[in-house]
Amino acid sequence: MIAPIIITILFLLYLAVYGTLLIKAAMAEPQVILMGIPLVLLGIGMVYTLFTRIREIRSGEEDDLSNY
Repeated sequence: MIAPIIITILFLLYLAVYGTLLIKAAMAEPQVILMGIPLVLLGIGMVYTLFTRIREIRSGEEDDLSNY
């Protein structure tokens, strides 16, 4: 259960660094908005996936590959 949490934290840190560099490099505000929206959506999706995975682990389904 620790691995998904660590991966999510690392991914969110990566997105934060990338977003910071994006803001510094952007010439205009519309660029920041257009390029920042996908980053925010990726972060939200990653957190949603983390919560889904934690729910699966708690329900006793540790190995997803056994379903296939």
